[in-house]
Amino acid sequence: MEIQLVNLSSNNVFNKFCNKYNIYKEEFQPGIFAIEIRHISLILSDKVKDITYSGENFYFTSNLINDEVNILLIGTLNYLKKLAKRILSKEIGDLSQKILNLINNYENYNYIKYTIGNREFDFQYLYLMGILNVTHDSFSDGGLYFKEEDAVHHAIEMLDGGAHIIDIGAESTRPGSDPVSSEDELNRLIPVIEKILALRKDAIISIDTTKEIVAEKSLEVGAKIINDISGLTFEPSILEIIKKYDAALVIMHIKGIPKNMQINPVYDDVVEEVYDFLSNKVMLAKSKGVEKIFIDPGIGFGKRFNDNKDLINRLEDLKCIGKPILIGVSRKSFLGNIINADVNSRDTATSIVESVAIKNGAKVIRTHNTENGIQVNKIMNFLN
Repeated sequence: MEIQLVNLSSNNVFNKFCNKYNIYKEEFQPGIFAIEIRHISLILSDKVKDITYSGENFYFTSNLINDEVNILLIGTLNYLKKLAKRILSKEIGDLSQKILNLINNYENYNYIKYTIGNREFDFQYLYLMGILNVTHDSFSDGGLYFKEEDAVHHAIEMLDGGAHIIDIGAESTRPGSDPVSSEDELNRLIPVIEKILALRKDAIISIDTTKEIVAEKSLEVGAKIINDISGLTFEPSILEIIKKYDAALVIMHIKGIPKNMQINPVYDDVVEEVYDFLSNKVMLAKSKGVEKIFIDPGIGFGKRFNDNKDLINRLEDLKCIGKPILIGVSRKSFLGNIINADVNSRDTATSIVESVAIKNGAKVIRTHNTENGIQVNKIMNFLN
């Protein structure tokens, strides 16, 4: 059973769910949310239906799969909270608590705080993660910072320019890329981490890796965040290392692996699939004692053109997971497809889409052009 809070305050989303549940409404209703409960047993769904207000605002899909249905409860957040409490009074307590937790996560999303290294991150505000690729084949800047001295210089430039986090990757994850060995990753990463910290001892360094051994050696020399683009699917044991060093974790959604992720990815509902994946992986990480978690929908990682659009437009639906949303759209190919521009001419488009993502709930922007990114963050923080 999966439970999700959905914001219906978009005509497109409202119509999507009207079609999905055969709801016939004469007009769009602003300010309305829904609790969608997927794969619920018929017995439990009947109990929920019995305690709604005479079945009002209760809808269900009729396609039975293993005697399970999907149900939708529609109303304001206050209505849904009252409904959850009524469910509790009817001794369906686990379901009730899950609904209340989702609403609580959504309502308190802006009040999350983490201490990472010596810095407090207060997510009333926005933060910038600067990208540093110490690779020769990354899609945007492969080779520019492959030399150690160039990588360190660029990292210091980004930090001094206002970046809050430096995310260092030593293995390209562009579509079609091949993996590199742990030894190659470490040979590229460790000297760069050490030299950055020698120059800026309080720098918050994130390591873009899926490998347990790379995570451990990087955290050992002072990195504070592991950015796992596999979402804990390649090497789940990486969680033990993150817990050991009290590090923060970025869980990203990917479909497939970088080598094949853009070969005909297919979704019935991309937002639903990404939400379920991230929600379950957050629960797994928390079960291992990891609490400082960011979630990333993985724009461009096994996503079609319209999948990226839907995820950005409905980013707010991920807020009910209760972890800050990190977004990376920088210079990606879907932007180039929109504006017909090559990778070196996408920074303005990047800033525009980053602003939309922030408006929809993103708290950390992962970007190549940190000068533009700082301007976006300052303006959006001011307008918030």
